[in-house]
Amino acid sequence: VDEELLAELSKEYAEKLAMISADIFALAGEEFNLNSPKQIAEMFFGKLEMPKSKKTKTGLSTDVAALEKLAPVYPIAAHLLKYREAQKLLSTYIDALPLQVSRATGRLHSSLNQTITSTGRLSSTSPNLQNIPIRTEEGRRIRAAFIAPEGYAVVSADYSQIELRILAHLSDDARLIEAFENGKDIHAQTASAIYGVFPEMVTNEMRRAAKTINFGLMYGMGPINLSRQLGISFKKARAFIDAYFLQFPSIQTLMDSSIEKARTRGYSETLLGRRRYLPDINAKARQVREAAERTAVNTPVQGTAADIIKIAMVEIHRELPGAYPKAGMLLQVHDELVFEAPLAQAEQFADWVAHKMESAYRLKVPLKVDVGVGESWAAAH
Repeated sequence: VDEELLAELSKEYAEKLAMISADIFALAGEEFNLNSPKQIAEMFFGKLEMPKSKKTKTGLSTDVAALEKLAPVYPIAAHLLKYREAQKLLSTYIDALPLQVSRATGRLHSSLNQTITSTGRLSSTSPNLQNIPIRTEEGRRIRAAFIAPEGYAVVSADYSQIELRILAHLSDDARLIEAFENGKDIHAQTASAIYGVFPEMVTNEMRRAAKTINFGLMYGMGPINLSRQLGISFKKARAFIDAYFLQFPSIQTLMDSSIEKARTRGYSETLLGRRRYLPDINAKARQVREAAERTAVNTPVQGTAADIIKIAMVEIHRELPGAYPKAGMLLQVHDELVFEAPLAQAEQFADWVAHKMESAYRLKVPLKVDVGVGESWAAAH
C-alpha cells in the first residue's frame, strides 16, 4: 500500500471538504452542522423552505434519495451530496486504510467471508475492499494506492457481462446468444430492439437506457424505478419494459417460470444446484411477496455468477504452484480477481488467468474475461 499517496489524498480531501462547506454556508447564509441530519432538515425545510421529504422516526429525511430529488433545483442540496461523498471516501478509505496496514508485511489483510451474503458472493471485511468505487475518478485514485512490490505487477482479471451471459444461457434467447457468440455490443443490440432502429443508428443515450434496462430487469426493476433512473415519465418507462419483453419473450418466460418454481418448491437455485430458500414467496403481504419474487428471478443469474468465479478461484489456486509459483491471488471483488505476478511473466500470466476463468464453466455462450497489467490496481484495471 502506498501510504504516501494516501497521505497526499488525505490533505487534498480535507481542503476539498473545507471548500464545499464554505459553499454550503454561503448558500445557507449561516453555518450549521453538516453532520447533523436534524440541523440539515431545519435549514433545508425550515429556513430555506424546500419541498418536504418523507418523514422518518427522527424527522424529515435528508438521505441520498431525498437530496437527489432536491439537487436539480437547489444547488445547496447538490453541494451536500458532494460533501457526503468526499467525507465517506476520506473516513472509510483514505484515512482508515493506513491504520490497518500490517507493520510486518506492509500490506492490508482483509477477511473474505464465504457464507455471509445470501447471494453466494464473497464479502470483504476489516477492511472492506469490495466497496471502493470503481467507475469514479475518486475511486480510481484510491485504487492507485494498491501497488505491486518491486519487480512485480498487479494483474486484474474481470468477467465481462457474466450475468447477462448467464441470462442468455438460462433463457435460451436466440438474439442474446447470437450477440454474445459474435462479440456484438449487447447494450447496442438491446437498444436497437426496443427503439426499433438499426444498430448503427443507436445513440449513446439509447445505449445508456438499454444498459439500465438490461441489468435492471434482472433485479426486478419496475417502471417506477426505471423512470427515476433514466429521468423519464412512468408511461415511457412502462413502454420501454413492454418493448423489451416483446423483443425478448423468452426472458419474460424465464422470469415467470423462476417465480412459479420458487412458489412450488419454496426455494430458487443456481445452475450448479445451490439453493436459496424463500419463505416469503407465498406471503399474503404484496410487498413482502414481490421482494421474494425478485429474489427468485435474480438468484439463478447472480448466484450462478458467484458459483462460477469460485470454481475459477479453486482451479487457479490448485494449478498456480506448478504453473506460476511466484504469482499469487490477492483479492476477489465480485466478478474480478486481482493477482500479483513477476514483471517478466505478467503478460503471459494474465493470458493464463483469462483462459482459466473463461473455461471454468461451459455455457451456451462464451465467457469473456478482460485482463489488465499495471504497477497498481488502478493501472491494471
